[in-house]
Amino acid sequence: MHLLLCGHGYLGQAISREFLDAGWKVTTLSKSGEGADQACDLSSQDSVAALEKSVTAPDFIVHCAASGRGGEEAYRAVYLDGCSHLIDVFHGVPMLFTSSTSVYPQTDGAAVTEESPAEPDRETGRILRAAEKVVLNHEGIVFRLSGIYGPHRSVILRKFLAGDATLEEDGQRILNQIHRDDAARAVLQAALGYCGPGIWNVSDSHPTSQLDTYAGLAEMFAKPMPPSAPRDLNRKRGWTHKQVDNSKLRQSGWTPRHPSFLGAAKEIAATL
Repeated sequence: MHLLLCGHGYLGQAISREFLDAGWKVTTLSKSGEGADQACDLSSQDSVAALEKSVTAPDFIVHCAASGRGGEEAYRAVYLDGCSHLIDVFHGVPMLFTSSTSVYPQTDGAAVTEESPAEPDRETGRILRAAEKVVLNHEGIVFRLSGIYGPHRSVILRKFLAGDATLEEDGQRILNQIHRDDAARAVLQAALGYCGPGIWNVSDSHPTSQLDTYAGLAEMFAKPMPPSAPRDLNRKRGWTHKQVDNSKLRQSGWTPRHPSFLGAAKEIAATL
């Protein structure tokens, strides 16, 4: 079996390891073509079309390329155009697109499932939704990932340990996260047929308020609570307050090895 992995960054590298360990052949793409990656600009129809001659026909495609720090133009090029070009060139090959739970705009703290309204108020979110629809219209799989953390990466933990974190108002905003390796295992599970076409929330099992998260970290690392500050309404993907429900994914047979961020915090802190 052959995986065409479009995007070989933090998440992509973990996905590649999971598939290789499962006996798959993996072809990795990146825009720069660094290392063993094949260079491919997903925003270019010609660049994607050239893959037909340079790579073995894939059995499964994963789009997990990142937009970097770009805005609307980068989102459109990488996500919307990238998905469209891959589907046009490899028509009929099952494809999984890693989207984001940021497409859920809810601000009332309610639980959100795959059936909940996803009508983002930011243009970047609307572009993600457009890319999702392209994939879904071709019987593809959309994984909506919560905030990714893992070895060497956790914005929340890094800021807390450095003393740079702030508590937004009363700290009631819910934080939804997913360990990188749990997300990668879910992608392999989808390729093996356990997750069919459609939308799937990929999040851990314990959404936790900002207040409870920092209280847990303060006790764990014997540090003071962060000071209060106003809401950051200028967040790139918008300010939301919701609990992402992962029941559908768990019912497929996936179980997170890291069901909560606080449970993994000490392990992650040692890598930062």
